[in-house]
Amino acid sequence: MAKGSTKFKRAVEATPEIKACYQPALQALKTEHRQKIHPSDPKLCEGSVEIDACVDKIKVQGESKYGQANRWDYGIGYDGVAYFVEVHSAETGEVSTVLRKLDWLKTWLNKEAPELKKLLPKSGGGFYWIQSGRYAIPKHLPQYRQAQQKGLLPIPALHLPPP
Repeated sequence: MAKGSTKFKRAVEATPEIKACYQPALQALKTEHRQKIHPSDPKLCEGSVEIDACVDKIKVQGESKYGQANRWDYGIGYDGVAYFVEVHSAETGEVSTVLRKLDWLKTWLNKEAPELKKLLPKSGGGFYWIQSGRYAIPKHLPQYRQAQQKGLLPIPALHLPPP
């Protein structure tokens, strides 16, 4: 399926802000991030896009359109479904930053990327926080509960498709 045009590639190309940033398979991910994604069948990996770097290039009157907003890292297409991955340190002090990134992504999908939004898993979710290093968010702290309520607790790696 990864050859030619896929649902994910068409959705990226239908999104003006990122259409030039599509990459086959997991090539849009930094090497150290790519190692944290484990497709059960690599042939079903439809492509990827580095959302943060791509939208950072958009200028409005010489300034970045999204300024210093906390932006999400990646979109990945796998077997007709879009998954969104943020690789970030998993520490108590970073929970609010990652949750702001999630809010930014959901707003962006609604306003700028409706075709990608249509590819989210039908069962819900599709948003993953992958820890870039150690895990340090104790369960008794409010930050843990905040991440849990948003369905975004950090994981060491993402297996596609997710269980």
